[in-house]
Amino acid sequence: MRRIQAGNALSAFGLGFTVPYLYVYVAQVRELGASTAGAVLAVFAMAALVALPFTGRIIDRRGPLPVLVAAAVLASAGAVGMGLSGSIPAVVLSAALLGAGTAVMQPALATMIVWCSETATRTRAFATQFFLQNLGLGVGGLIGGHIVDESRPASFTLLFGIEAAMFLVLAAIALTVRLPHSPTLHDSRPSGAETGAKGGLRALLGHRAMVQLLVLGFVLFFACYGQFESGLAAYGTEAAGIEPATLGTALAANTAVIVLAQFLVLRFVERRRRSRVIASVGLIWAVAWLAAGYAGLGHGSQAMATAAFISTYALFGLGEAMLSPTVAPLVADLAPEAMVGQYNSAFALVKQLALAVGPAVGGPMGAALHGPYIVTFVLFSLSVTVLALRLGKRLTPVQDRPSLSARTRVVAVHKPEEAVAPAR
Repeated sequence: MRRIQAGNALSAFGLGFTVPYLYVYVAQVRELGASTAGAVLAVFAMAALVALPFTGRIIDRRGPLPVLVAAAVLASAGAVGMGLSGSIPAVVLSAALLGAGTAVMQPALATMIVWCSETATRTRAFATQFFLQNLGLGVGGLIGGHIVDESRPASFTLLFGIEAAMFLVLAAIALTVRLPHSPTLHDSRPSGAETGAKGGLRALLGHRAMVQLLVLGFVLFFACYGQFESGLAAYGTEAAGIEPATLGTALAANTAVIVLAQFLVLRFVERRRRSRVIASVGLIWAVAWLAAGYAGLGHGSQAMATAAFISTYALFGLGEAMLSPTVAPLVADLAPEAMVGQYNSAFALVKQLALAVGPAVGGPMGAALHGPYIVTFVLFSLSVTVLALRLGKRLTPVQDRPSLSARTRVVAVHKPEEAVAPAR
């Protein structure tokens, strides 16, 4: 588990070097234009949507370890290509490789964490993963900001080279891991994989609790991550008069809250019902959107508006810290043992869809329809609370409160819907 988490942190560190500067690199440094930069970002997201539907079944058939190694090598090739690309076809192809590789890594890493944890320890394992991801992204972005120079394309080539190296380090670390299910790379297939592979999408869609969790996940990512750098940023600059530099401060506040609060929050949520923790996140985010509404629609001073806007991102960070030990482990605990990869991939696919739809809807609203934008996302946040409480009725007591479980090596017990007793 320590090796998996270390590799995860290093890959996030590599991503942090380049993600904030991808648009500027393509549009200005390589002088390919804003439309090409937008197309590259779209290809980056679309590659993930294309790759993820096939990822889960491969993980369940071959195990997460070879999938992770292949994805890391693919992402590394995409990063190298991006750093050297000077034409539109080359940069688009590189974006496709990088987007597909980084997307496939998510369910592969999640499945490895599942295999190395138990129901009672999975909450802390996923909280640690989220903490290290944000720490790696933040540190990588900070260091990358001191290296990058728009007048020197070589500085961007260096950034992408560091990112590619971090992906290869992740692959190398993964190859040293000996999973409980997978003593070697060639013997990484869990028992019952054939049964899970045959069930496929039909079995997943027949699992009502998982379907409800997928719907809840879409709303969560749409209402939060899908707005960070699009609708909420546009709203802040247009309605609240926030300076562009303040957006960076707000994002830093978000990361700081996650890093500082993650393990304090973990102590609070570990022995509480997951459904109620998620429901409380909806309420916190509703308050965050109200603070954003005050920043843009209130009549206070500019200093008050700026403080309210930064507090919006900070409250989002608090909610994210509460979600990391609840949602991802719940996906794993709902999955049949032979379908963990498919369940993780389905959830990752829903996340990518929300991240694609969120900016398309929120961007224009945040820029022009200020009042309706805030009302819409307050309602979305409150719907998180409603959906979470409804989901709680379909979970077993142990799924909703994993601290009740005895120590066991079984990933999950998948029962027919009729046999699942609701938590009381």
